[in-house]
Amino acid sequence: MIFKHTSVLYDACMENLNIEPEGIYVDGTLGGGGHARGICERLGEKGTLIGIDRDKDALSAAEERLKPYPCRKFFIQSNYADIRRVLDQLGVYEINGALLDLGVSSFQLDNEARGFSYMKDAPLDMRMSQDDSFTAAQVVNTYSEQELTEVIRNYGEERWASRISKFIVQKRKDKPLETTGELVEIIKAAIPASARRSGPHPAKRTFQAIRIEVNDELGQLKRAVEEFCDVLADKGRLCIITFHSLEDRIVKEAFNKRANPCTCPKEFPVCVCGKKADVKKVTGKPILPTEGEIEENPRARSAKLRVIEKKR
Repeated sequence: MIFKHTSVLYDACMENLNIEPEGIYVDGTLGGGGHARGICERLGEKGTLIGIDRDKDALSAAEERLKPYPCRKFFIQSNYADIRRVLDQLGVYEINGALLDLGVSSFQLDNEARGFSYMKDAPLDMRMSQDDSFTAAQVVNTYSEQELTEVIRNYGEERWASRISKFIVQKRKDKPLETTGELVEIIKAAIPASARRSGPHPAKRTFQAIRIEVNDELGQLKRAVEEFCDVLADKGRLCIITFHSLEDRIVKEAFNKRANPCTCPKEFPVCVCGKKADVKKVTGKPILPTEGEIEENPRARSAKLRVIEKKR
């Protein structure tokens, strides 16, 4: 299958990375190499791109796509949250910039075998790394009703979470659930018809929640924000694109805390805790896609870009 992915907020990312031709830059969610191509175009022969992805297919596609560019390139199969280990292996101790695009790639959504899409019938998989053993099938078939409710409510922000989990548990008594199509039908049955007449596809939130659970996306993101801030060189920038409120909240709070780490009570006239900021926020409110970009690429609709810069 051809790896296709339209890079979201591409121009804004390139502008805010503030790329130096001889710098070292990390694309922690390499995908098909769309954003990475922009980085490589701006790097000279002494510049370095480090591309990280959990998906072997993505790495292969990106490596082929980026062959024409003369900068040094490393393609690493790993989780972006393990950035310190990746850099240690390469003998790199600080970087000039990094980008994290947290959206599921179009390739993963469109590849039926991966089970990410609620629009196509496929095995209940949803693993971002095919080397992992934990799948969506295990979530829906082994979690208790209460555990399923918590996952769907907390990660999908789904108001019908308890009904959906109840219907899943009831249905799996007949036989284990095996496909996305089966799950979609259960979700449709659980959500009242009146609630399905408007808004997004009825399975959207539940599929998001299960995907997050399978890949521990929020836990990895919390760890990654701190790790990437730590490895930035002076004036290095970290750009993060989020696609739903749970991700954006984590990034926003982490950036705010890092840029203002003082723990003194507000009534204190001066800081006595001694905690100093080592970053500054480049963006106050997040950068959003234009109407033109949304029209061209509907998957950009919910994207938000936040940027932070290291200072020493």
